[in-house]
Amino acid sequence: MLTGVLFLVGLGLLILGAELLVKGASRMATAVGVSPLVVGLTVVAFGTSAPEMAVSVQSAWDGRPDLALGNVVGSSVFNVLFILGVSALITPLVVSSQLIRLDVPVMMVASGLLVVLALDGAVGRLDGGLLFAAAIAYTVFQIRQSRKETSAIRDEYAHEFGDRAVPLVRNAGLVVAGLVLLVLGSRWLVAGAVAFAEYLGLSELVIGLTIVAAGTSLPEVATSVLAALRGERDIAVGNVVGSNIFNVLAVLGLAGLASPAGLPVSNALLRFDLPVMVAVAVACLPVFASGSRIARWEGGLFLSYYVAYTLYLVLAAQQHDALPAFSIAMELFVLPLTAITLLIIGWRTWLEGRRTPPVDPRPS
Repeated sequence: MLTGVLFLVGLGLLILGAELLVKGASRMATAVGVSPLVVGLTVVAFGTSAPEMAVSVQSAWDGRPDLALGNVVGSSVFNVLFILGVSALITPLVVSSQLIRLDVPVMMVASGLLVVLALDGAVGRLDGGLLFAAAIAYTVFQIRQSRKETSAIRDEYAHEFGDRAVPLVRNAGLVVAGLVLLVLGSRWLVAGAVAFAEYLGLSELVIGLTIVAAGTSLPEVATSVLAALRGERDIAVGNVVGSNIFNVLAVLGLAGLASPAGLPVSNALLRFDLPVMVAVAVACLPVFASGSRIARWEGGLFLSYYVAYTLYLVLAAQQHDALPAFSIAMELFVLPLTAITLLIIGWRTWLEGRRTPPVDPRPS
């Protein structure tokens, strides 16, 4: 009972802390002249990943690398498969041309870079510094790139993240309060997650990939689902892609820097979960490029894959009798059919792109 209370209170503090941090930082940024579009692409997308940052850095500092790595990898998979799946089921999502040309490829490269860095069995401080430097470079590029966005995108972000007439001191107080709550929440959530793992007989990696990853991604769930309900469909997709890039580059980069001896990468993570994260990132490109939108059936496919991924983790952790049959069904039927479907979508998109020049789905 105490473990559950500790975990839930920690999660609640993380979510509240992220909300206060995003509100205060976004209002301060717009008050000093930063455009709402840049605020949405950087402060908000990165701020919604603040729980992942707090938990992974705290776990790395405490010498719990499986929890730190599992949180980042699991959140990246959860963001695409679950959040975009649910959002697309609510309404088909519009995908801007910049996401297809730049941000999704960056997400793919970042995921692949993490695998390469992890091949030696650890994400050390040098690796963490490289990832964090890449996060800074990406953010600077995003700010410069935002000048080329269409007026429709600017209006959408201005409506959601525009300036609020709130005193500067109050906004600074929100930022400070948010940071304090994030620190407290991360400590309690990590302690609760470790106790959960011991009680359920599961590894910290599995807990990080599932319960902790889903919990720390709740700000992204709220942001993307509410954006989809309001018709702000570009924000729903951009938030997920931006948060995934931030998770891999900034969150894991800072966690690697914070860990005294680096972050050892388990064989299970290297053999299965990291390839799944890369596959999910790669699958986004043909799906997003097809008609510059994510259809409802594609959202349903994403969601069903998240259910299958989570089920596999649970069965494998318990060495359940159903695991061999489930694995065979996935390897011989589901995965090949999905690969063929993605290849067909990608081929059709490429042919359509040769016939007609790419056009952003919204008017300038």
